[in-house]
Amino acid sequence: MAARQECVGILAGGGPLPGQVAEAAVAEGLSVFIIAFQDFAEPAVVERWPHAYVRLAAAGKILSELRTHGCRDIVLIGPVRRPSLRDLRPDVEGARILTRLGRALFAGDDGLLGALVRILGEEGFRVRGAHEFLSHALGRAEAMGVVVPDDMARADIARGMDVLRVLGRLDIGQGCVVQAGVVLAVEAMEGTDSMLERAGLCRQPGAGGVLVKLCKPGQERRADMPTIGPRTITNAGRAGLVGIAFEAGGTLFTDLPACIAAADRAGLFLFGVEVDGASRELAEKPAL
Repeated sequence: MAARQECVGILAGGGPLPGQVAEAAVAEGLSVFIIAFQDFAEPAVVERWPHAYVRLAAAGKILSELRTHGCRDIVLIGPVRRPSLRDLRPDVEGARILTRLGRALFAGDDGLLGALVRILGEEGFRVRGAHEFLSHALGRAEAMGVVVPDDMARADIARGMDVLRVLGRLDIGQGCVVQAGVVLAVEAMEGTDSMLERAGLCRQPGAGGVLVKLCKPGQERRADMPTIGPRTITNAGRAGLVGIAFEAGGTLFTDLPACIAAADRAGLFLFGVEVDGASRELAEKPAL
């Protein structure tokens, strides 16, 4: 009798990445089971694989499905909108986990997700990052298309990195838009698309600004790595920006070739920055 394949449980929010993680896991000889969060997961993405639709706060159902399908390793991937406590409607197990989360419920996303990763570990699961399966989708350092940032854009990238270090320490957001040293918008719970729309309304005369996306300092990367997709490129162009800077090795692209092609068509740069280096060095480095 053949040995049962090791099963990876995928807790799926929106977007295409849950399906990409499933494909990569199967290519490694693993089986998968997807917990598709109701109102967030996309049927066309998750229904190719064994799955169950579950409410976000139905922790008893989630844990039961994962254990029934023999999932020890799990991946949390895809955006979900944090509901209000009034709308959660937890089951009995969900209420117990909410109690264990305690003050983390009222923290930023990283504080909450970090606590959730800890609790899942206490429940006997090993949380793995999506980037462990999707290393090919990680952005690399320097320019990834034909456009490179000029000196002003590099200074704006450096300014954005400084801003995000402060915001990240407060667990507020992963992105901001800077134009000629002026911070046009910062990302909070509304997400990148809404931030870019606001940035377009605030854009000043002259050369367009730069979107900067970074992991927060000490961020739990197994649960919430910054993500860029073709829509991000489109919205950056609509906002009048000149490019996008991201953390090299710390940003997932939903479709890397399509993002590079879209940026090239729009005349935008896609530029990976090394966060360990000082932002001042970036600002002083001449454009190629």
